[in-house]
Amino acid sequence: MKRRSLLLGSGGALLLGLFGPSGALSVAAVRVWPANDYTRVTIEHDSKTLAFKTSLLTSPDRLVVDLEGLQLSPMLKELVARIQPNDPFIAQVRVGQYQTNTVRLVFDLKQGIRPQVFTLEPVGLYQHRLVIDLYPTQEVDPLLAFLQSYEQDRLQSGKAAPPEEPPKQAAQAGPSETKPSPAPGGKKPTVSRLVTIALDPGHGGEDPGAVGKGGTREKDVVLRIARLLKTELDSQPGVRTYLTRDGDYFVPLGRRVEKARRVGADLMVSIHADAWVSPKAKGSSVYVLSQRGATSAAARWMAQKENSSDAIGGIKLGSGDQQLQQTLLDMSTTAQIKDSLKLGNAVLRHIKGVNELHKQQVEQAGFAVLKAPDIPSILVETAFISNPEEEKRLRDMRYQQEMARALRRGIVQYLEQNPPLSKSRLM
Repeated sequence: MKRRSLLLGSGGALLLGLFGPSGALSVAAVRVWPANDYTRVTIEHDSKTLAFKTSLLTSPDRLVVDLEGLQLSPMLKELVARIQPNDPFIAQVRVGQYQTNTVRLVFDLKQGIRPQVFTLEPVGLYQHRLVIDLYPTQEVDPLLAFLQSYEQDRLQSGKAAPPEEPPKQAAQAGPSETKPSPAPGGKKPTVSRLVTIALDPGHGGEDPGAVGKGGTREKDVVLRIARLLKTELDSQPGVRTYLTRDGDYFVPLGRRVEKARRVGADLMVSIHADAWVSPKAKGSSVYVLSQRGATSAAARWMAQKENSSDAIGGIKLGSGDQQLQQTLLDMSTTAQIKDSLKLGNAVLRHIKGVNELHKQQVEQAGFAVLKAPDIPSILVETAFISNPEEEKRLRDMRYQQEMARALRRGIVQYLEQNPPLSKSRLM
């Protein structure tokens, strides 16, 4: 018998899997990632021959998944303990040996769901995976959820609501076409409505991002910085923020762009932590989109690494949603890139006071998450997590707060110099 251990994130646990005789199918790990949008269950195993069948039952609502060619093992039984009481979709799961070579999983549900069950080939540190995604029958509307959350926070804080207009339509003119001319005498135009900023912590869930030598995971660090930045920006008059993810779960790249557009974001800031093949690489960087190729070999490599998130996190290819997201990603405009460069330069000027810069100028490459056609978007690499010294800084709460404040100052400076016009009212 051969033993294998795997350290999991907040959605999982430290599990030990026992491998059976050579050639026998065995389960290496089981993970559960609950979120408001959907809950993901992942079964990692060592064979591409795993077959499965699913049945969706009602009265009460249940999802049945039969795993063929398996014997019930302690690893699969661990799934029962992985279900959290606050999971929006799963009340409990029952696991048993249904037939001689079939293990049955029965998910008792809290609401009706739309399941997506699919397999993933080995990638990165993962072996074969069976993914069970449980979506609500009524899709969560990002805008409605955002407005409800914003209103609740506003009432709790006792703040008066600033002037607001409905979010812009997807078909409106590009960003540069909506900018007002400078006021006479060089005075800055006044912003007379709420500005919505989408903050995008990279990676999450099945995708840990880069991992430092000390075990620091990119997905954890950038979520903490994004939350600190949200607090910083929410304290600014006339500014509200939206997190594309606010927990340890996976969000596909196209979905991040779609969420930002659906809440009517005026800006999008994606937050990451660099990794490089050499531990000597250091410094912070800011990237914007390029439609003509990367400005450096390093920028091209970084974009390829970040764009691999979907393969690692796991998405079901070929679905209608995926085709729609790809269409959005192909719509990026020259105007968006022009405004993104202005935003990127403003941010770069401020973060150099917190950490030295890896490059003294904003770089460009084909980052998928920056392709919202009508939203100035930047990707900030806060430091090199692959550098032992910078990994320590990334784990330090004081550095995280300083980085968040520097990002806030850069964003506010951009807004002061480039205030957005009132959004077109929806018909």
